[in-house]
Amino acid sequence: MTLNLNSSRLLAGLMVASLLLTACGGGSTAPEASPTAVATAAPQPSALPEPSPTTAPPVQQLSGLTGLPVQEGSLPRPLAVMINNAPAARPQSGISEADVLYEVLAEGGITRLIGIFQSHTGIVKIGPVRSIRPYLIDLGESYGAVTVHAGGSPAAYAILQRQKKADMDEIGNGGAYFWRDKERKAPHNLYSNSAKLQEGAEKLGYSGTIEVPSYMFTDPDYLPTEGAAAAELKINYLLQSYTVGYQYNSERRTFVRSVNGKPHLDLNNNNPVEAANVMVIGADHKVLDDVGRLQIDVELGGEALLFQRGTVLTGKWARKPGDIIRFVKNDGTEALMYPGITHVLIVPNSPSFSSHVEYAAAPSPS
Repeated sequence: MTLNLNSSRLLAGLMVASLLLTACGGGSTAPEASPTAVATAAPQPSALPEPSPTTAPPVQQLSGLTGLPVQEGSLPRPLAVMINNAPAARPQSGISEADVLYEVLAEGGITRLIGIFQSHTGIVKIGPVRSIRPYLIDLGESYGAVTVHAGGSPAAYAILQRQKKADMDEIGNGGAYFWRDKERKAPHNLYSNSAKLQEGAEKLGYSGTIEVPSYMFTDPDYLPTEGAAAAELKINYLLQSYTVGYQYNSERRTFVRSVNGKPHLDLNNNNPVEAANVMVIGADHKVLDDVGRLQIDVELGGEALLFQRGTVLTGKWARKPGDIIRFVKNDGTEALMYPGITHVLIVPNSPSFSSHVEYAAAPSPS
């Protein structure tokens, strides 16, 4: 068969079409699936536990009068309570819980106690409460205290009224805050307590904030390196029934008080009346009248002894205007107090300061 040119072209076209059909025909190979995008969550940071808030330990409040921790809350204004020290008034109530306890002469050779109360709350009974004298007002006010008393000398009343002092008088403005104990005879039976006195101070407008002087304190475990050994002392006032003794108790680290050779105890709790610091100071005394009322200089300064931790320091007492009585060592620096209660005993300078004070390195045999 003879193929012309057109036939040849037709045949070639059919062959090309056949090849194309073969290449594009339904083969057994499946087309590749296009990749599918998988949504993946971004990695989250692992949750760390939040630190619990750290609370700083509360700063423990210390009493400026004792150097000891006090209960929570602000300290109230101090109370200076005039306390009867006649033999018929002993044992007294509350005196083991005074921050500072003074003993000072009144007329007739008797002594009076002044309890400065601030850091102890809940004292159930304080007293017996007695009358006021000008120098007793001065001593109490040096601590910024409200004066608590029952009556007073004419000179004391003149000061209270003229100078509008902060005072609570059982026979005057403060009668509602005292009571009489039927177990004792007047005038040795007048009492109050810390709650009633603080209530009275508030009602009378005396409970506002006031600056209270502070003592300087040392570490309670610090051993004295100055002074002489003194485990026992005795204070002789004008009458034999007012002979005061102190004996050092190394376990309690206090000087424990006695009166006329017998332990001086607190009627509230039967606790000993004791002090970490016992300051004995000499002051000028002057008799003013036939009754025997006294003028005592509690500002001038003078000879003094400080008993602490079974030792005694010799020095001077000094008092700046508006301040409390402080013990000054022979080198001119103020002595540091040991934390605890302080007792201040004021004796006459006549016939001499030393004639009223005796002390020994070791306690006398019982």
